[in-house]
Amino acid sequence: MLHPSYSDLMKVVNSEVEQGEAPIVNSRYSIVMATSRRARQLIGGDDAMIDSRDKKPLSVAVEELNQGKIKILGSE
Repeated sequence: MLHPSYSDLMKVVNSEVEQGEAPIVNSRYSIVMATSRRARQLIGGDDAMIDSRDKKPLSVAVEELNQGKIKILGSE
């Protein structure tokens, strides 16, 4: 099971959106795409922004997103 949940991650990502504006993320697909892209970057050699000892790249990516270390950019 994924912890935090998709809905929790969506709240974190959309927390900086002003009231009345469209949310940056409104589907699980966006969360999956962002975390998988970050996990591939970590596998490719990028440094983790959190303590990543004994964690898989996808777990690190999810935690980075949850802590606000990485951002999802909305399409304009």
